[in-house]
Amino acid sequence: MQAKDLTVLLSVILIVAMLIIPFPTWLLSLMIMLNITLALLVLLTSMNMKEPLDFAIFPSLLLLLTLFRLGLNVSTTRSILSKGEAGGVVETFGTFVVGGNVLVGFVVFLILIIIQFVVITKGSERVSEVAARFTLDAMPGKQMSIDADLNAGVISEQQARSRREKVSREADFYGAMDGASKFVKGDAIAGIIIVIINMIFGIIIGMMQLGMGFGDAASHFTMLTVGDGIVSQIPALLISTATGIVVTRAASDGNLGSDITSQLFAYPKMMYVAAGTILLLGLFTPIGLFVTVPIAAAFGAGGYLISKKEKLPEIEEAAEEEIELDEMKSPESVVQLLNVDPIEFEFGYGLIPLADANQGGDLLDRIVMIRRQLAIELGLVIPVVRIRDNIQLQPNEYRLKLKGTEVAKGEILLDHFLAMAPGIEDDSIEGIDTIEPSFGLPAKWITEENKDAAEMFGYTVVDPPSVVSTHMTETIKRHAHELLGRQETKQLLDHLRETYPILAEEVTPSPLAIGDIQKVLSKLLKEKVSIRNLPVIFEALADYGKLTSDPDLLCEYTRQALAKQITGQYTAGDTLKVVTLSGKVEKAVADGVQQTEHGNYLAMDPDLSQAIIESIAKEVEQLSLQEQTPILLCSPAVRMYVRQLIDRYFPQLPVLSYNELEANVEVQSVGLVNIA
Repeated sequence: MQAKDLTVLLSVILIVAMLIIPFPTWLLSLMIMLNITLALLVLLTSMNMKEPLDFAIFPSLLLLLTLFRLGLNVSTTRSILSKGEAGGVVETFGTFVVGGNVLVGFVVFLILIIIQFVVITKGSERVSEVAARFTLDAMPGKQMSIDADLNAGVISEQQARSRREKVSREADFYGAMDGASKFVKGDAIAGIIIVIINMIFGIIIGMMQLGMGFGDAASHFTMLTVGDGIVSQIPALLISTATGIVVTRAASDGNLGSDITSQLFAYPKMMYVAAGTILLLGLFTPIGLFVTVPIAAAFGAGGYLISKKEKLPEIEEAAEEEIELDEMKSPESVVQLLNVDPIEFEFGYGLIPLADANQGGDLLDRIVMIRRQLAIELGLVIPVVRIRDNIQLQPNEYRLKLKGTEVAKGEILLDHFLAMAPGIEDDSIEGIDTIEPSFGLPAKWITEENKDAAEMFGYTVVDPPSVVSTHMTETIKRHAHELLGRQETKQLLDHLRETYPILAEEVTPSPLAIGDIQKVLSKLLKEKVSIRNLPVIFEALADYGKLTSDPDLLCEYTRQALAKQITGQYTAGDTLKVVTLSGKVEKAVADGVQQTEHGNYLAMDPDLSQAIIESIAKEVEQLSLQEQTPILLCSPAVRMYVRQLIDRYFPQLPVLSYNELEANVEVQSVGLVNIA
């Protein structure tokens, strides 16, 4: 245990001991001065903080200092009533404030109590309650604002996490301050009760046990009581003031002193008005110029100096603008224009309500959900989506760009609904014919009046925001492999290293580099295989990475390791309907594989490859007419070459090998790819 931790623990034990064990008067005097010093330190700290969270320990510290002060009150009360003395500090404060008149001293003490209890403590308590309530009510809005900035690309993931933590800490802090202010209020009430007890029982003990007369007992014990009350109420007053400062403090770039001087004296001309008013009071009232002239002169001089200083920044700003213009002309400024956002969503001015929360738009919230959904489905952290309006687009047009290149676009009508027919269109449903952007299905834009009728006829009806979010989701899925670079792979590797450090070390940097791993993961994503199960993927890379660094072969080994996942992805129940390749086709593909020192590739006769593609197209078309999802099944030796062969023509067609299927799955062939 460190020394500072031990010091705090011993201090708490000392406070508890003060409530039970009688302390000598010299030790009480020492701790009374320590109490005043700590209270002054707390007040100065609260004045110099820039925002309340800079002094987040204040609620707990307030409880400890209040308990310390009450412990001192108990100890001094015990000493006053038992010995008729409470140490030099208490007697000094009592005689100094009383000044020979007990009644005057008691009145001064009552005024201090009233100031603390009625003014400062009551106000701090009310501000704490309001601050806690408004902070809790504002939490959802702040969280949404953080998500909006994150999706707009204004802040990074790390900055968003930091801001969320700050919002949570603010709520906890103001909730604690609401409770801590009750300590201050209770302390003030306890101070009044203790003073009354000291005075009444002090006089009784002085007369009955110490043999004093009523006057002597009243004078002596009132002096000690007032002294004890003042030495306890002065630090209590400082703590109450610090509480008020903390709960009323708004976040700024400076401390309380700099903010007061910068904001109170922000208008120098008003200082001239104040100086003139004070001077007129001295001229036309009995107050006299002796009192008013120094104040008026000070404010007038201050206004002149501040006005003079304000002219300097204007000159400096003009000079800075000239420097900025020169910098814009320099070649270095062009470098900033080379940055390309990973994902951009642009829309025409007619679609601004989609993204404007004030107009009911929830596009930003939908993008947050899309990123979460794709993280679960693909195992890939999608970069933040930068959203901007583009006046060059048509009013109802939008487009999605990946790394500066347009990959999808569409057009929607905000005051309509998109209705997709169940298979047979009904001419009774009126609307604007269009094509659903995500899957290319025929659809209609219908008005809200026709929505219920369309749903009755079996149409699938969706609102415009859902059309956009679905289109964005499907587009990002198709291009997910393009979003995974070496930097993103390094982030996934760092995440894996937190829980599987040995596994990560066995794969990289030897035998596989980050680039090798990135190629394997990218190939998996390109064929819609989730990379979320990184431990299984890296187990396969650890096993086979020592044998080969060919990303195609490593991808095949990895797919076989993910057999259970791939089977579950395409199997409905225990049966998998597939289109298989004939032995003749598989032999033709295998014979077309060319081996080189840089890897293997497929080089088939154009007529032969065209015949295979036409046969696959025929089978896919037949299954599509039967509303079945086509899946191509082949042997492990030729799977990746078949994928290469059909990639340009059927990029969405799954190609599986027998080794990628679980043994308990029943495979049913519903088609055969053959050539003459």
